[in-house]
Amino acid sequence: MSTNDKRLIEDFLPIREISKESAREKSIRYGHISTLHLWWARRPLVACRAAVYASLVPAPKEKNGRGPKSTFIQRLCKYPADPYAVKEAIKHIYSAHAERLSKELGKEITAKDIEEGRAPKPKILDMFAGGGSIPLEALRLGCDAYAVELNPVAYIILLATLVYPQKYGKKLVDEVEKWGKWVIEKAKEEIGDLYKLIPDPEGYGNLTPVAYLWTRTVKCKNPSCGAVVPLVRQTWLCKKKGKYIALKVSPDNENKRPKFSVVKSFARNEKEAIEKFGFDPAKFSKGGNASCIFCGTTATSDYVKKEGQAKRIDKQLMAVVCTKEGKPGKIYLSADEIPENLIPDEKEIWERIEKLCEETGLSVPNEPLLDKSADQLPMYGMPTYGDMFTPRQLLALLTFTKWVRRAYEKMRKEGYEEEPARSISLFLAITIDRMASYNATANPWHVTGEKATSCFGRQAIPMVWDFGETNPFAESFSWNVQLEWVIKILKMFSQDNISDSGNILRTSATELPYPDNFFDAIITDPPYYDNISYAALSDFFYVWLK
Repeated sequence: MSTNDKRLIEDFLPIREISKESAREKSIRYGHISTLHLWWARRPLVACRAAVYASLVPAPKEKNGRGPKSTFIQRLCKYPADPYAVKEAIKHIYSAHAERLSKELGKEITAKDIEEGRAPKPKILDMFAGGGSIPLEALRLGCDAYAVELNPVAYIILLATLVYPQKYGKKLVDEVEKWGKWVIEKAKEEIGDLYKLIPDPEGYGNLTPVAYLWTRTVKCKNPSCGAVVPLVRQTWLCKKKGKYIALKVSPDNENKRPKFSVVKSFARNEKEAIEKFGFDPAKFSKGGNASCIFCGTTATSDYVKKEGQAKRIDKQLMAVVCTKEGKPGKIYLSADEIPENLIPDEKEIWERIEKLCEETGLSVPNEPLLDKSADQLPMYGMPTYGDMFTPRQLLALLTFTKWVRRAYEKMRKEGYEEEPARSISLFLAITIDRMASYNATANPWHVTGEKATSCFGRQAIPMVWDFGETNPFAESFSWNVQLEWVIKILKMFSQDNISDSGNILRTSATELPYPDNFFDAIITDPPYYDNISYAALSDFFYVWLK
């Protein structure tokens, strides 16, 4: 490119309009690539499309040419993409590219070559590709996209975004759905007994548990008391106008532990509900400091940390969230309303984990939590990724992992070629990652949405004092729900008219295997200062993917 070959991005862009559309795009969930797998610092597709287009076409020769260009870019940079605007943009890019190449090669590339697809494609590099927004938009605009990433989790996301959907299309959607159903059937046969139906206390059939709500506990530091102290931060279960539900905590003097009971109010607002309850469900422990409900002694944060380091932080079931077939909404039962035989024995679960690991070669993730983004957990005696899960959660995730592996083996035995079988397995593995992020002990209960939230509510792994453990076989939060999100993305890709795959390479950006002047443009969103350690946070997923 000559020094006087000024690109559009160097001249002007309708930034205000692109920013507005980018903000709108961020609110769209259905079928957006950001919902495939969590990755941090994702960039809006429309902004990336603008950057790719404007880097490849020349600036207007006259200033009065800016108006038409601005209008066109605003039409091009919409979500979802307008196929007619994209087709026109590809012609602009190829024309500019062909004109330059004709000069460099000494051979004319004609308009007919462009129209019939014989013009060489511009080669675009993003050497910090992350979630793949830039190379995906380069593919959309008819370019030959090269995406480089060192992080193995991001590399998996790039394969799932830039290679397999384009290569296998609609057939991949059907295959992932087929084998996803096979996996859950096999997993349910093996561990479905851990999530038994609960008799309706009102005597009308059974309820399906969708989430088990736990509080962490410590022993009271007062030696003359020794009761169980709940570290629960708040006991709200549901906060909606006309529907306020919470847990009341009272002493169980016989067992020296807290007792939880469900209280309800049809109040018009939260203040009125609190008045009717006679207590504020939001005012329990704070920062790990909690008062004993028997003697009033405070279990300080330092004391709780010491108990954690000594492996003496325990947990107690507070409530179970249920659904009933044919009845809308959630039903909340206190732990005392659940028959004891419906809560599995953890010793038995550990025995099943050991047996599964011996049978499959899998292991509980014992990699250490080293990064500052997760430094709270080791302080409380949780130094490894495995410590982030209850035994039942571990067994569930390991069981699904086992059957994803078995699915791949079965595909190969049935005659699937290696790469198609690997592509299907990759999307099933991504489904496991989605399950893991919604089924750890760092998942708070969302009281307005009545659902478990991801443990990545922010760019860190926090210490959570009360959490929701979800049922992987229920309608809400389950394997099927997570699989459906993955399938939504694949369906979007199959309708996206991007037929070419990207070129994905896992390596360091300092060791690129390409010759000088190989690329027509390098478009990237470079790494930030390490105040947020995205790479270390991604180890949460890496321990399951590997």
